[in-house]
Amino acid sequence: MRGRVDTDDLDDRLRRGLGFAHPGLDLPAVTRALEDRNRRLLRARDAMDRTYAEPLDIPALARIAGVSEAHFIRTFRTTFGETPHRYLQRRRVERSMWLLRETDRSVTEICLDVGFSSLGTFSRTFRGIVGASPAAYRRSSAPVPGAVPACFTMAWARPSSFGEAGRPSPPVESAHEELQRHHPRSRLGP
Repeated sequence: MRGRVDTDDLDDRLRRGLGFAHPGLDLPAVTRALEDRNRRLLRARDAMDRTYAEPLDIPALARIAGVSEAHFIRTFRTTFGETPHRYLQRRRVERSMWLLRETDRSVTEICLDVGFSSLGTFSRTFRGIVGASPAAYRRSSAPVPGAVPACFTMAWARPSSFGEAGRPSPPVESAHEELQRHHPRSRLGP
């Protein structure tokens, strides 16, 4: 039957394999197997977060997730939207952003402390994710003690995982303008 959708066939295919709720179907929102897989992937990601300054160890992470190395990389990307390597780079850059804002340590020291072995790679990765060099970021984002809650600053300054460094700022600018109105000498950049 060309041009027509066989709804019975579609319902059967949905019932057999997808594991998500569909109006009119009695499927659970997430199957137990998918829930277990996600839990194991979260454990592996938590291990990456704890050891972000160490080299990426895909075999150990795959063991934590209980899958092969290739399957771990595929499912990690499917689940979190980025490869384990890119996730680790973004976490390292996120940590370095905090260190650049909150300490007077040199860019080279910060680069090595967060797990990069090359200042050039660190700078290129930082610029690709944040949109500015580490030194320029430091100049534009000096800390403003007590002016903004730390949780807001961290959420606002968190780098995107999708390489959106060149995009316009999200609608946080109104909060930034309010901060400037109440604390005109703050150097918090847009």
